[in-house]
Amino acid sequence: MKFGPRALDDCVGSILAHSVDANGTRVRKGVMLDQAHIATLRAANIAEITVATLEKGDVEENEAAYRLGEALLDGTTGLSASIAATGRVNIIADGAGVAILNVQRLTKLNEINPMVSFATVPPHHQMHRAGMLGTVKIISYAVPEHDLVQASALARGAISLAHPLRKTVTLIITQIREGSDERKGIAAISARLSALESPLIETLTCAHRLEPLVDTITSAKGEVILILTGSATSDPLDVAPAALGIAGGELIRFGMPVDPGNLLFLGSIGDKPVIGLPGCARSPALNGADKVLSRVLCGVPVSSSDIAGMGVGGLLKEIPTRPRPRQHTLNTL
Repeated sequence: MKFGPRALDDCVGSILAHSVDANGTRVRKGVMLDQAHIATLRAANIAEITVATLEKGDVEENEAAYRLGEALLDGTTGLSASIAATGRVNIIADGAGVAILNVQRLTKLNEINPMVSFATVPPHHQMHRAGMLGTVKIISYAVPEHDLVQASALARGAISLAHPLRKTVTLIITQIREGSDERKGIAAISARLSALESPLIETLTCAHRLEPLVDTITSAKGEVILILTGSATSDPLDVAPAALGIAGGELIRFGMPVDPGNLLFLGSIGDKPVIGLPGCARSPALNGADKVLSRVLCGVPVSSSDIAGMGVGGLLKEIPTRPRPRQHTLNTL
């Protein structure tokens, strides 16, 4: 592609690089210039304009964006592409899920030619219906065919949407005092589950003691069990993780490097994942439990190492009403 100022008579078939005001008629950038455009500009005594002129082997921006978008969707389900416009195609989720991204392939795609770009949400980002997973942008007015072919090859299989697989959830609430009001917490958790198309089928309450919690875990009907304790879980041997073990379950991880959400634990009983929710799950605000819950419901494996890796980027926010860690003491070395 050639880019730069050219004499007006040489611009038919080229793309106008910058909008031009021709005696009150605005000829907008990005338009493919024809004889009518040239006549309008000549009547305004404009002799030279800046244009992009495609050469042999070039692919126009919208065609290039469309082709790269098609390659990204090849073999996927639950994702669709917008119409190509101004060199852009958006990749949209058709429903709830988790974004699965091949970071290595996408990075290589973006290294081929800076004019060929694909930006995405973070890996394992929770998606909702009509949410944008990524956007293709052809930055220049055209790109070489051979670069587009390379980018498209890397794009195939590089993105997907993990759909919700586990459709029923049991919430267990332990109580220090019988009759504690947990309506706000239940509403917040129910909203999270609804966003992932996984309904809360039962809410069970029991005393915050080993024996009743073991019985309640054993009787839970949901494909996923959530436990919200009346007193914060502060150790792997505390009531909730200990009860999981006595019930025949396994503790995979206690504690996560995400704030808020440090006191989460993850385990399983049989083929059912069990998530011990941190107290902040009573709030609708984003917290560490959201990062684990979305993956679990969508069938994406979560290991202890996976949770350890959530620490980078895991400082979600600092709440103004919290007394710590807002008071800082700086040491000068």
